Amino acid sequence: MDILNQLAGGFAVALTPENLLYVLIGVLVGTIVGMLPGLGPMAAIALMMPIVFSMEPASAMILLAGVYYGAIFGGSTSSILLNAPGVAGTVATSFDGYPMARQGLAGKALAIAAIASFVGGTVGVVGLMIVAPQLARFAIGFGPAEYFALMVLGLTAVASLSGKNLTKGMIAAVFGVMVSLVGIDRQTSILRFSFDLPELYSGIDFLVVALGVFALAEVFRLVRQRQNDDGKSITSLRLNRSELASITPPMTRTSVLGFFTGVLPGAGATIASFLGYAMEKRIAKDGESFGSGNPKGVAAPEAANNAAAVGSFVPLMTLGVPGSGTTALLLGALLVLGVTPGPLLMTERPDVFWGVVASMYVGNLVLLILNLPLIPLFARILRMPKAMLLPLIVVFCVIGVYALSFSVFDLWLLLGFGVIGYGMRVAGFPAAPLILGLILGSLMERAARQALQISGGDWSVFVTKPISATLLGIAAVSVGLTVLSHLRRRRERVLVSS
Repeated sequence: MDILNQLAGGFAVALTPENLLYVLIGVLVGTIVGMLPGLGPMAAIALMMPIVFSMEPASAMILLAGVYYGAIFGGSTSSILLNAPGVAGTVATSFDGYPMARQGLAGKALAIAAIASFVGGTVGVVGLMIVAPQLARFAIGFGPAEYFALMVLGLTAVASLSGKNLTKGMIAAVFGVMVSLVGIDRQTSILRFSFDLPELYSGIDFLVVALGVFALAEVFRLVRQRQNDDGKSITSLRLNRSELASITPPMTRTSVLGFFTGVLPGAGATIASFLGYAMEKRIAKDGESFGSGNPKGVAAPEAANNAAAVGSFVPLMTLGVPGSGTTALLLGALLVLGVTPGPLLMTERPDVFWGVVASMYVGNLVLLILNLPLIPLFARILRMPKAMLLPLIVVFCVIGVYALSFSVFDLWLLLGFGVIGYGMRVAGFPAAPLILGLILGSLMERAARQALQISGGDWSVFVTKPISATLLGIAAVSVGLTVLSHLRRRRERVLVSS
C-alpha cells in the first residue's frame, strides 16, 4: 500500500502540465534522434544538458529519461526500413525487421516494434517500481568474474545467429572479437592491431562496423541486383489476433529478461536485445525461420532493449552506479542538480525517484500514441525508387559516422566494412555473429583480466563463485545442446542423401 501511495505522489509530479510537456518533448526528441544513425541517446542527452541545469531536478530528469528511452524506442525505425540501426540496441531488430520490410510487411514490422517497445518499457517500469532496492543489492554482487561469465553466456548466442553453418558463424564472431581489440590496451597501454595508424589508437567504433556490414553492404547488394525493386507494395499495417497472440509470449519473456539484464551495470540494452533474440530463437517452434522475416524476431529484441533501458535506472538511482555512457551522463546531471543517488533517494527525494517512474508510464503511452499513427508515413519510405532510396541510405551512413569524430578516416573504414559485409553475404557468412563478437569481445577481455588480477592469477575464480559458475554451466549446456543438434541434422542429411 505504501508503494501505491508513493506512486500516486509520483503521478502527481509527472502529470503537472509542465512535466507532461517535458515528457512529450523528451520522447519526441529521443524518437527522432534514435531514427538517425550516428547520434543516439548520448548525443541527445549531451545537447540537452545546458537546458536542464536551470530546471527543477524532477522535471530535468523526466525530460532526460524521456530522451533516453525515446531513442531506444525510435531506433527500430531505421533498422527495419533501411537496415541501418539508429542505436546499438536495435541491431538485433534488423535481423527479421528488414526482411519483413523487403517482403512488403514494413508496416506490420513497425507496428510490432512499437507494441513490443511499449510492453517492454511498461514491464521495466513495473519492475523498477516493485523490486528496485532488492535488485540493486543483487547487482552490486556482480564482480568481474560474474561479468565474464555473463559475456561468455552472451557469446553462446553465436550458435543461434549462425543459421545453418555454425563454422562460418564462429569465424565471423572471432573476427568481431579481433576488431574489438584494436587500439590501446586500457590496462597496459600497449598498442594492438593499430598498424601504426594514429586514427586506430582509440579503436574502431561499433557504429562504423554496424552501418558498414548492414546498411552499406545492403546498398552494394541492391546495386548489383539486375531486377528492379522500385516501388515496393506495402500490405496491410494491422495485426490480426493470431499475429498478436504469437508475439505476446516472446514479448513477455524477453521483457523480463531485458529488465534483469539492464539492472546489471555494464550490460545494457544491446546485450539484452541479443540475449532476448537468441533465447526466443532457441525455444520457438519456428526458430528456423528467424532471420528471414519472423515477427517474433522483431518483438523479442524490441521488448528486451526497452525493458533494459528502464532497468538501467535501478543501479543509477538506487546505487549511483552508471551502467553505460548514457547513464553516466544522467548521473552527472543528477549530481549537478544537487541530487545524490543512492539507497536514500526514494525517501529523501521521492519527487525525483517516483516522479521519473510515473513519467515512464506516461512516456511509454505517449510513444505508442505518437508512433502508431505515423507508421503508414514511415512505411512509404520503401516506395521510393531505388535511385532515390540508395543515395539516402548512403547519406545517412556518412553523416552518422562522420558525426562520431569528424574523421575522414572513419568514412574509409565505413567503406571497408561495407565491402567486407558484402563479401560475407556472397560467401554465406552471417553478419550478426560479427556484431555480437564486436560488442562482447572487449567487455569479456576486461572482465577476465580484472578477475585474474583480483585472484592473483587463479583461474578457479570463475568456477568457485556461485553466480559465475552457474552462468558458465548454463553456457556449457547451451553449447553442448547446439553441437548435438547440428550433429543430428548432419546425420539426417547424410541418411537422406544415401
